[in-house]
Amino acid sequence: MADRHPSSRSYLVGALLARTGDEMAGPALLLAGLALTGSATGASSLLAALTVSAAIGGPVLGALLDRSPRPGRLLAGALVLYATGLAVALGALGRGPVAVTLLIAVVTGLLGPALSGGWTAQLPRTVPAGRLPRANALDAMTFGAAGLAGPALAGGAAEALGAPAAVVVSAVLIAAAAPAAWRLPPVSGPTAKSPAAPLTGFVTSGVRAIAGSRPLARATLTSVLSCSAQGMMTVCLPLLGERAAGGAGFGAALLSCAALSALLANAALARHPHAVAPDTVLWAAPLLQAAALALAATGGPVALVVAVAVVGLAEGPQLTALFAVRHREAPERLRAQVFTTGASLKITGFAVGAAVAGPLTDRFPSGALLVAAGIAALAVPACFAVRPGGGPTRPTTHA
Repeated sequence: MADRHPSSRSYLVGALLARTGDEMAGPALLLAGLALTGSATGASSLLAALTVSAAIGGPVLGALLDRSPRPGRLLAGALVLYATGLAVALGALGRGPVAVTLLIAVVTGLLGPALSGGWTAQLPRTVPAGRLPRANALDAMTFGAAGLAGPALAGGAAEALGAPAAVVVSAVLIAAAAPAAWRLPPVSGPTAKSPAAPLTGFVTSGVRAIAGSRPLARATLTSVLSCSAQGMMTVCLPLLGERAAGGAGFGAALLSCAALSALLANAALARHPHAVAPDTVLWAAPLLQAAALALAATGGPVALVVAVAVVGLAEGPQLTALFAVRHREAPERLRAQVFTTGASLKITGFAVGAAVAGPLTDRFPSGALLVAAGIAALAVPACFAVRPGGGPTRPTTHA
């Protein structure tokens, strides 16, 4: 893949670095919040503040990327600013008013979609069109690999150096991806011309593209509900790990177990990309996720490990399927907006789940997991409730 398009290798390396730092940042902030505030509610509020503003940042960032002749350079700047925001939020945590720390996290979170949808939207320019299905699977696998390494690094750094050091390491990894983003190919051809419409109107085009296409709308709604359940699980695991194995770091490391199973599932899917239609995977995966979260609610160490592994088996293929539907359905001139808007909605869903889980986890962690299981299961009827929109649906070309 890299012989004709060397930028694809740089793309994957940068994506892996940025996403590993991002996957590390969530657990690291939770552990730092627990260590410095002593409250699961306070820790979950910090994580929620970092992620909830993505609903605003995603569409705006996507519009800027779609209008830029060198979107990679814009991404590089966003990565550096995001890493800086993490460091500043850590410096304020426990030293100043809580409201100030939360405000810093909210502002930083505006750039969060750059690490997910903003980056993935650039993928078609790094590979030939015929190799996009394989590149899509590899791109999704960077999320799995990052999810495997990030929480493990967070737990290990927190145990060895302290929770604040884990946040610092995550910021360094994110900033280290900036050179790869800077080298991404420029826009070429007809799409290189910036749209004449004002930015304020152009921002809403991505939302209309998602709402007007039934496959995009179904994929987005299903993934948001699934991500809300993931946010609840992420908040629950440190406290459940502490109760089950005597250390909150064990709970954070459990996220690596989910990432490993997701990575293995995606590796199998990459070998057989046409085995299951992506639209089918999108609604079937939440059923498996719901069953696993219900199992995790039993609270035993073995049940936790098995349940989290099964969650990964659902999450990995669902992410690959989500990318496939977006690449297939998104209009070229709005590609970045579709990806960043979808990513921002997912991040916001995660934030809402994390915020809801905080108070529940302080009182009844198993109950919070049962609520998460119900939200995941709700994704299935919600998916089929979406009515056809006005946007065109192109034939499926890859899984």
